[in-house]
Amino acid sequence: MSAIRRVASERVTRLSAKSSPYHTAVTLYDAQDTPGPSTTRRQTRRVKRENVELNDQEGSDDALPAAAKKKKAKVVKTATSETTTETKSRSPKKSKAIPQSLDVPHPAPERWKEAYDAIKEMRSRITAPVDTMGCDQAQWKEQDPKNRRFATLISLMLSSQTKDEVTDAAVAKLRIAIGGSLSVGAVIAAEEATVSEAISKVGFWRRKTQYIKQAAQRLRDDFDSDLPKTVDELCSLPGVGPKMAFLALQVAWNLNLGIGVDVHVHRITNRLGWHQRPTKNPEETRLNLQSWLPKELHGEINHMLVGFGQTVCLPVGPKCDLCTLSSAGLCPSAQSKKLSKRGGRNSASTSRVELDPGPKVEIEV
Repeated sequence: MSAIRRVASERVTRLSAKSSPYHTAVTLYDAQDTPGPSTTRRQTRRVKRENVELNDQEGSDDALPAAAKKKKAKVVKTATSETTTETKSRSPKKSKAIPQSLDVPHPAPERWKEAYDAIKEMRSRITAPVDTMGCDQAQWKEQDPKNRRFATLISLMLSSQTKDEVTDAAVAKLRIAIGGSLSVGAVIAAEEATVSEAISKVGFWRRKTQYIKQAAQRLRDDFDSDLPKTVDELCSLPGVGPKMAFLALQVAWNLNLGIGVDVHVHRITNRLGWHQRPTKNPEETRLNLQSWLPKELHGEINHMLVGFGQTVCLPVGPKCDLCTLSSAGLCPSAQSKKLSKRGGRNSASTSRVELDPGPKVEIEV
């Protein structure tokens, strides 16, 4: 018997009588089809019987016919795939390992050492904001070694797309707001609104508030309320990228494992022509530099170029007249050459001053 006929035969038709609301002498009958009592029970019994058969025959697949083996394999595969999918959805997302080297090393640019030494000599005569308010300064206001390392990480997390002056003030305000010391426990115990109000002057302060709270929780649960000593573990913290990780290891643990590349290092090295093809992001810049720059310079290049970028090689309007690289021919992006080729706003005003002879006067005789 087909499934349609079986379902139809199991239905029961019942007539229910009721008086007509329009005339008392008229009786109305409604026909109602209801499923038979055995439909649900039969389906349940069939499913249970199949499960019992599969359980009884588990471990003795040789005794099963080919059709039963195929059906059992399909059931097991489906259950396994569902379990795997559920496990993947619940398991935390694993962060990718941070690359440490290029497959093909980048060649060292010509005269890079002359340019490096010239910048280092200029920096020795300049006091930049990073020298007095950088991430390495946040640790000195803490007594406990763990708190020093944590304060370094907090300063780095707040410094993203924020000037050092604003970051330093926010770190000091946060320290006071949570009780006078930057510790993992104090940040966890503090209200989110308290942290937000203290760091509200930095860029993206709402998102950084969440990152700081989540990072403190992770440090307490997984790293004994201290900073881990590997780049991958640091980058697994919310809001921490490779630049922060390398700088945190250098400052907090004195571990020179890579170059911390921020926007200043990325911009200046491209202006100097140190990359055969201009790099698109700080990570490309880092891998290129690490492939040819001597390792003993990895720890100092960030601090040197950040201060140089804050005072001389500015993002807009670089002070090439104060830079010795221009006169020595070590910077292919010197202002005079760049503006003469591109015709920038400054070059237009300069040419107007140098070339404009003033009002034209004609005399007729």
